Amino acid sequence: MSYSLLRKGRYSEPGRDYLVTVVTHSRHTWFAAFDVARCVIAEMRRVESCGAVSSLAWVLMPDHLHWLFSLGSTASLAQVMQQFKGRSARVANRQLGRSGAFWQRAFHDHALRDEEDRVAVARYVVANPLRAGLVSRIGDYPHWDAVWVTGEGFGLD
Repeated sequence: MSYSLLRKGRYSEPGRDYLVTVVTHSRHTWFAAFDVARCVIAEMRRVESCGAVSSLAWVLMPDHLHWLFSLGSTASLAQVMQQFKGRSARVANRQLGRSGAFWQRAFHDHALRDEEDRVAVARYVVANPLRAGLVSRIGDYPHWDAVWVTGEGFGLD
C-alpha cells in the first residue's frame, strides 16, 4: 500500500470504521438539485458494491457529504476517496452541464476508536439536516441512509 496519498498521520486500516467528510469546491450547493444529489449517491453505492466499503450511515448535505463506513480490504482509504471523488465529480459535472473542480482537494477523516459508539456517530451523521434547520424530521430529508446497527434503531423521529 502506498502511503504517499495519505496525509501525515493518516492511517488506512481494512475493517476500521471511518467518518469521512467531503466538501464541494467553493462550498457550492450543487446537491440542492435532487438529480445531482442522486448521481453522487449512485457513485457511493457503486463504491460499496465493489466491496471497497460497507456503508453504515451517510448524509448528503447541499454542499458536503458525511459518510460513515467500514473500509474493505480491496483499496486504501485514500484510493477509495480518490476513486469516489473522481467518478462522482464526472457524473455530477455532466448532470450540471459544466466542467472543472467539483470537490475541494482534500477530505477529512476520523478513524473510530474501539470505544466509540458507532450508533451515536451514525445518529450524529444523519441528524445533520435537523441541526442545519433544513427539515423538522430526518425522514423529511431525501439524501441520507443508515443501516440498522442494533436492535434499538436510531431513534431519530
